[in-house]
Amino acid sequence: MRIALFTETFLPKVDGIVTRLKYTIEQLKKQGDEVLVFAPEGGIREYKGARIHGIRGIPLPLYPELKIAIPNPSIGFALRRFQPDLIHVVNPAVLGVGGIYYAKKYNIPLVASYHTHLPQYLQHYNLGAFEGLLWELLKLAHNQAQLNLCTSTAMVEELVSHGIERVQLWQKGVDTDTFHPDCFSWQMRHRLSQGHPEAPLLLYVGRVSAEKEIDKIKPVLESIPQARLAIVGNGPAREQLEAFFAGTNTHFVGYLHGKELASAYASADAFIFPSSTETLGLVLLEAMAAGCPVVAARRGGIPDIVTDGVNGYLFEPDKPETAIIATQKLLQGGEEREKLRQNARKEAEKWSWAAATAQLRGFYQQVISSSSQRQAA
Repeated sequence: MRIALFTETFLPKVDGIVTRLKYTIEQLKKQGDEVLVFAPEGGIREYKGARIHGIRGIPLPLYPELKIAIPNPSIGFALRRFQPDLIHVVNPAVLGVGGIYYAKKYNIPLVASYHTHLPQYLQHYNLGAFEGLLWELLKLAHNQAQLNLCTSTAMVEELVSHGIERVQLWQKGVDTDTFHPDCFSWQMRHRLSQGHPEAPLLLYVGRVSAEKEIDKIKPVLESIPQARLAIVGNGPAREQLEAFFAGTNTHFVGYLHGKELASAYASADAFIFPSSTETLGLVLLEAMAAGCPVVAARRGGIPDIVTDGVNGYLFEPDKPETAIIATQKLLQGGEEREKLRQNARKEAEKWSWAAATAQLRGFYQQVISSSSQRQAA
C-alpha cells in the first residue's frame, strides 16, 4: 500500500502521538508499504525510509514547541507524484484539514484518527466556553472520513456521543524491548533523585503543560517524608511549575530519550500520572513495560491500561486525597508492590507495535476495498 500521513506534530517534537507514528511508520515499512508524511517543517526529510514533506509552520503562541502548518499547493503536487492508495489524517486541525481537502479533490480513501482530547484541554486554558463549537468542528472534519480511529474505548464512546460516525478502536502498542525492568540503574536513580538514591523516588514523564495537571502531584510528594520527584519532559508550563514546586524535593530533568528514558522508568519506585484528559496515556504503558508501578487518574483512556489493584492503582481525579492514599499504599506495599510490578510488565507484553500496526493495515485495506467497490458501482 501507498499511505500518505498528515500529522500536526512530528519529529523533532516528542510526545505520545509522535511515538505512535514513529513505530507505525517503522512497522508499515517492514511490511513493504510506502509512506509519505506531511508534517510541520522540522528539519528532517526522512524517517525509517519514509519521506517527510515539511510544511512551513508558525509557532503556537501558548505552546511554541507546536507549529501551525498552513496547507499550501505543494501538498497537491507531492500527492500527485506519490499516488497514494489512502490518506490518513492524524488529529486533523489545520494541516490535517488540507489532507481532508485533497482526499476529496483526488477521490482518495480517507482515514482519520483522534489522539488529543482537545475539548477537555480548553478547560485548562480558560476557554471552556468554546467546547461546544470545537466539538462541532471536530465532527465536521472527522465525518468526512470513511473510518475514524480512537486509541481507547472511552474515547470511542465520547466521539460517538458527539455525533462522530464510523468509529473503531485502534489498539495500543508499546516497545517492550526498549522499556524493560532490566534497565534499572543506580546511576540513573542517583541522577533523578539529585544524589538521594535511597529516598522514595516518584516519576512523571510527559508534556509539561497545564492540561497534564502536574500540580496535583505536589500534595502527594509532601505527604511522603524524604520522597523525591523527577519530572521528565518539557513544555510551556515548566517555568510556572518550577516556581510552584520551589522548596520541595523536585527535579525538572527535561527530555530523556531511548535507553535513558527506559532507565528512568525502571529506576523509579512509582510513576505518578494525574492527567484526566488522556485519550490513552502511552507513557503509562512504557512505565509498566519497565516494571514501574503506576498511580494514575481514573479518567479517559487510562482505565483501558491500568486495572486498579492488579497492575497499578487508580485514584479519583476530583478527590486529591485518593492520590495520596494510593501512592502511600504503593510505596509501603512490599510483596504486593512486587506483584504489581510483575503484572504491569505482563500487561505491557500483550501490546506490541507489530500487532497494533497489523490491525491498522487491516483497517486500511477495508477502507480501500470499500472505496473501490463504491467507485465500481
